[in-house]
Amino acid sequence: MKDKKQFETEVIHAGYESLDFQGSLVPPLFQTSTFTFPSAEVGEERFAGETEGYIYSRLGNPTVRVLQDRIAILEGGEAALAFSSGMAAVSATLFHLTKTGDHILCSEGIYGCTFGLLQLMEKNFGINHDLVAFENEEEVRGYIRDNTTCIYIETPINPTMKLVDLEMVVRIAKEKNIPVVVDNTFCSPYLQQPLALGCDYVIHSATKYIGGHGDVIAGLVIGKKSEMDKMAMTTLKDIGGVMSPFDAWLLLRGLKTLPVRIDRHCDNAKKIADKLKDHPMVKTLLYPGDESFPQYELAKKQMRYPGGMISFEVEGTKRDAQDFLNRCKLIKIAVSLGDSETLIQHPATMTHAVVPEEDRLKMGISDTLIRLSVGLEAWEDIWEDLNQALDF
Repeated sequence: MKDKKQFETEVIHAGYESLDFQGSLVPPLFQTSTFTFPSAEVGEERFAGETEGYIYSRLGNPTVRVLQDRIAILEGGEAALAFSSGMAAVSATLFHLTKTGDHILCSEGIYGCTFGLLQLMEKNFGINHDLVAFENEEEVRGYIRDNTTCIYIETPINPTMKLVDLEMVVRIAKEKNIPVVVDNTFCSPYLQQPLALGCDYVIHSATKYIGGHGDVIAGLVIGKKSEMDKMAMTTLKDIGGVMSPFDAWLLLRGLKTLPVRIDRHCDNAKKIADKLKDHPMVKTLLYPGDESFPQYELAKKQMRYPGGMISFEVEGTKRDAQDFLNRCKLIKIAVSLGDSETLIQHPATMTHAVVPEEDRLKMGISDTLIRLSVGLEAWEDIWEDLNQALDF
């Protein structure tokens, strides 16, 4: 039997051999803080890195290890690290790649907390950044400095759904020997695999589609083993944003249904987007699967399907947008995404409230922009709720 299996098989089996764990079909939950040594000498050898073995769950745990191995295989990477949140993964990666005086080139319209982290790094540590549209090679080259040590990208961008051509960015980055980091949260490895396009690091807020059930906070980073080993012994171990064994166990359970769930998310999103674009109260539709989307062809090139996220502007004012959210009944007003439930939120006052108004508007986040995470309910029921709420 061939070693390389289809994605739908790997999410269930990769990185785990049941016979290594007493035949347990499901990876066991090693809910322990520390591990015993058979002798003092073995303890010395493990701390010295001379022999393999578990020491303390902040440094490594068997349940977490299965998750790391599985997500690395799914993303086509050599190794992965698990963190206690998506932002722990983001901050650990950026601290790993930068030092005082360095410069980060970022995609325009990044997640609000990532924006806040970049502001903190600039203020406290002298690590500067630029937010760039990444629309063409000339623009990107113009922003790269001698001290640029990292290119950080979201695609699709939260919440404007704008895409970044990863192959274009990689082509420039390789010339300058600058590592490329991609936040792949909106897609999951099922829809997009940045490492296969030449990027160096992939980040997930595993809270979202990877977990899929709204019951865990977690982050993941995937890349080359040499770099993951360095991060494991520095920005993971010493800063301490490690994932708990139970959260890893929940993610392993959620991962098994990832392709089935994403297929349904995408199918529902397409039907809802088709309805929204024809509604008189919808001013602008932002959805990569619609032929009117400016980067529709790019979406087809680097994503398997357009995803389960939709953003749209409603007619009226900020008050009208908030009233629209308040009229939703089935759909829940909440941040996060990728859950079974359909979630709706107002980026300008919620996920991106930390972004100054001038920067926010430049990113394309208006007072009437709405972000919708399309869930797994019957699409007819989702649309019925949206339709009645849009009656204003």
